[in-house]
Amino acid sequence: MKKKVLSVLLVAAMAMSMLTGCGSKPAGNDAQSAASSEASKETEVVAETPASAEDETLTVWCWDPNFNVYAMKQAEKAYQVDHPNFKLDIQEKVYSDIETALITAAEAGDYSTLPDIFLMQDYSFHKNATNYPGIFTALDDCGIDFSQFSMGKLADSTVDGTHYGIPFDNGATIMAIRSDMVEAAGLKVEDFKDTTWSEFMELSKKVMAANDVPMLTCSGGSEIVIEMLQSAGASPMVDGKVSLVDNKALKKAIETYKQLIDEGIMADYTDWDQYIASMNKGTAAGVIQGCWIMSSIQAAEDQAGKWAIVNMPKLDDVEGATNYANCGGASWAVSSNCKNTDLAFDFLNATFGADVDLYDDLLVNAGAIASYLPAAQSETYNEGNEFYGGQAVYKDIVEFAGHVPGIDYGAYYSDIRSALTDAITNVVQKNADIDTEIKNAQDTVEFNIAE
Repeated sequence: MKKKVLSVLLVAAMAMSMLTGCGSKPAGNDAQSAASSEASKETEVVAETPASAEDETLTVWCWDPNFNVYAMKQAEKAYQVDHPNFKLDIQEKVYSDIETALITAAEAGDYSTLPDIFLMQDYSFHKNATNYPGIFTALDDCGIDFSQFSMGKLADSTVDGTHYGIPFDNGATIMAIRSDMVEAAGLKVEDFKDTTWSEFMELSKKVMAANDVPMLTCSGGSEIVIEMLQSAGASPMVDGKVSLVDNKALKKAIETYKQLIDEGIMADYTDWDQYIASMNKGTAAGVIQGCWIMSSIQAAEDQAGKWAIVNMPKLDDVEGATNYANCGGASWAVSSNCKNTDLAFDFLNATFGADVDLYDDLLVNAGAIASYLPAAQSETYNEGNEFYGGQAVYKDIVEFAGHVPGIDYGAYYSDIRSALTDAITNVVQKNADIDTEIKNAQDTVEFNIAE
């Protein structure tokens, strides 16, 4: 019963994730005014006394009340057990507003408007830390053991060897497959673990023949190609320079993607709703995506017990290729405006940097899967999930995250992804030459960087 309750709560929680007024004071006589003036002076004196240094309030900016805001509120409660005077002023802001506020402050050279702590999309760290380093407080001396987090996540928030973010949610790539369709082909889920892409394609053809559906569904070429690239630890930036041309892993990834499409093994949807529907309606036997896709998969309650999760295939004949990647996520940062960095460091260290019980709560009540690796050892993470046939999927996902190679996009993730999207589209839809399209993509990114 406990497993069923946990499963139901996670479905609900994960699905939810994607000014005080001033009054006038009546006029009084001179004595009242004098008393009021004297009281005001006393208040000012109190505000200037060392007692103000004992204030244990930190301001936080983040988005999504059911996910990130909830996480901060639970972290506040956990820290208050040993620090009863501690408080968080959590201000909910959509991410675009946070990014705008950060850049506005940096360009004005006035960081006084920034909170003590804020949440940042992982792919924005390099861009902002490179262009606006004054926003951040470095975290190297904050006391957190960064070796306990996913390397793939850390790479996104580590710039020139300096840590600027504390990883929060898990974006490890999973391959979710229909176990019933796999079994209809005379295969087992275990057959799909630790495969190469060529091995995966041969297995997929058997599943397709037995079920008359594509093996995979996809929401766009650049995303899965980038996951393939990361799985091989092949950075598109090397020593600050664009490295797309002569990047063996990138060429192999595009070739693999084209083969998947050409042979009908993967259906590519440009419409997100159709992409999700292909999973929920059983018109595809699986999907490769960040683990956050699980909430969409689990929306089809009639498919409970018919899904399983394994790691993704690895690129053939590419040195250093693995079966692991990451897609999406965010990390906590401390701003340069933080008035009490010792308090901020201690709070973050004690909660997101060490508290397995906190991560258990966030998994059950917010659907937030940890990128803190020790969380995988808890009883909660080791519980079987009925939707996935009793598999301890959350333990497996955290373990996947621990194997993800870190790669460097520099400050140009958006430019690289956009250029690769154009290249992949031309290769698949127009049968364009792969080497030519990769060269065009490199030229495009280099031009944008030079502007």
